[in-house]
Amino acid sequence: MEDGLTIVLDGKDLLSGVCGANDGNLRVIEGSLGGRIAARGNEIRLEGVDEAALRRFKTAVDRLISAVREGDTPSPEYVRALVALPESPPEAGISREAPPDDTIIRIPHGFNRVFPRSANQGAYIRGMRSCDICFGIGPAGTGKTFLAIAEALRLVLSKTMRKLVLTRPVVEAGENLGFLPGDLAQKINPYLRPLYDAMESLAPYEIIRRLEETRAIEIAPLAYMRGRSLNDCIVVLDEAQNTTREQMKMFLTRIGQGARAVITGDITQIDLPRRGDSGLLHAVSVLSGIEGIHFAFLHTQDVVRNPLIKKIIAAYEKAVPDSRAGEVQHREKTP
Repeated sequence: MEDGLTIVLDGKDLLSGVCGANDGNLRVIEGSLGGRIAARGNEIRLEGVDEAALRRFKTAVDRLISAVREGDTPSPEYVRALVALPESPPEAGISREAPPDDTIIRIPHGFNRVFPRSANQGAYIRGMRSCDICFGIGPAGTGKTFLAIAEALRLVLSKTMRKLVLTRPVVEAGENLGFLPGDLAQKINPYLRPLYDAMESLAPYEIIRRLEETRAIEIAPLAYMRGRSLNDCIVVLDEAQNTTREQMKMFLTRIGQGARAVITGDITQIDLPRRGDSGLLHAVSVLSGIEGIHFAFLHTQDVVRNPLIKKIIAAYEKAVPDSRAGEVQHREKTP
């Protein structure tokens, strides 16, 4: 065990913001790292832990200090995310000298900062920022679509990208919805509703509507993507497990100059008649190792939607073991 580490803060207001209400933030760090944390005067001290825990403590407090100085009020949930992140990016090809907040998504005019709640989510965000094409693969509730939309809005609202293109294969999950009235946007809207839900939870409705009116947000059914060349835009393909091999190849070859693509999907919820036809499964097997393409794999422990979702997924996995799960190795694959 090390003797401990003391961090001196500049002023009681900064100390109060870092510690949180009733020292709630410190209790989260203490519960995650072990040892004993005490705040006295303008100092915070951790003792009774090893050197690795002291490093994580210093990293977490430094990030909290930065957040408070920028006007934020860090919550215990935010602190859990900080402590959960690895000391440095684990994947090859991504700089280990990244700034402390390289996984925080700041959306101009948005409601709040978006931050990863697990190490795998942090790797996913880094992958979206470092590679032109990023796959986010994982079960329901792991935040793969939410984080993709958050990063896409950041790029568009900061004018880094010209527009956001949303697309999704139109495959019904076990039900035949029949004929849908209205124009193209109205027909496809029910299928893209989850993407709109994510956008509306991240930025005011007025901003989303303005982006739509100026065509900075475009709805593009996957079947209508053929022949297009998407330049200077961020494209999000959701529910990619329901693309065919041909559709996936067609989509990936639409990516033009200055564009980025994020592809999200859950390989346990393939609604195609034959599982082996999934373009997502095929892409994992043939595209791994290509420079500029990142695969981020999320797991049951990364579920953040509701704690109960983890138990539901685990129960289904136990009741109906999927012998085909070996088709995809759930580990980080980088260029």
